[in-house]
Amino acid sequence: MTDLELIDAAKEASRQSYSPYSKFKVGAALLSDDGSLYKGCNVENASYGATCCAERTALFTAVADGKRRFSKLAVAGSSDGTFAIITQPCGVCLQALSEFCSGEFEVLLTDKIGIRKMKLSDYLPYPFEKASMEG
Repeated sequence: MTDLELIDAAKEASRQSYSPYSKFKVGAALLSDDGSLYKGCNVENASYGATCCAERTALFTAVADGKRRFSKLAVAGSSDGTFAIITQPCGVCLQALSEFCSGEFEVLLTDKIGIRKMKLSDYLPYPFEKASMEG
């Protein structure tokens, strides 16, 4: 799957967003190492702490399907359907991804300029991990 196809899948996923409070629709498309694609959207709640981001929705769906290895994630968000500004994963989503992905894991973002590629380690160089609980 090309980067553009993955971005397009994230944009498509954003259409399913349940975002009555922020009015900001976010979609994520997660590619597993075996080529399976998992999409997610943000699901808001009146109790904001119960809200789930698109990235975690995609990740948790993939894990529930038995996947544990991933190669890329695309994220796209917009309040008006233009996807003109970059929508970046939050810290909670980055930490959740770090449970299954190496620092080299690619995060694709989009805006009016085009596609931007980041690595998980660019965002989260020192994730909390199992070794963090030892010693």
